[in-house]
Amino acid sequence: MKGYIVTAVWGLIVWLFATLFFVLFGDRVLVSPGTNHYVISIVLLLIYTGLVLWGATYVYLLFDKTKKAALKFGVIGTIIGLALDTFSLSNHQFIFPKLSDSQIIAFTAWMSFAYALYLLIPAMIYKKRSVLGRE
Repeated sequence: MKGYIVTAVWGLIVWLFATLFFVLFGDRVLVSPGTNHYVISIVLLLIYTGLVLWGATYVYLLFDKTKKAALKFGVIGTIIGLALDTFSLSNHQFIFPKLSDSQIIAFTAWMSFAYALYLLIPAMIYKKRSVLGRE
């Protein structure tokens, strides 16, 4: 159980970082769906998200040396984040007061794909490390 507490704290930190990013910069980086720059905007956000998740996974692996640490990070982090985002989206008018309704839709689209990355990237890192004999 102790190992899951550390993982949950890391999941909370990742969620808090992402949420604070959109609280502070969301009105500048989220483009309304259906506009000319929406696809470019969302793709760039997802590329940066993937890079941050890749880095966060490797930093987490410095602290958790268990065999399936990367997988644990992806699954527990996704569970924590999805649970907390249920509340942040339900109260978006308080959490993201600067975002328009269409920007909330863009945020939700980004978030949905970001959680897929949160599962995929640690799984890829686990597989890579398994092939190289590091796990």
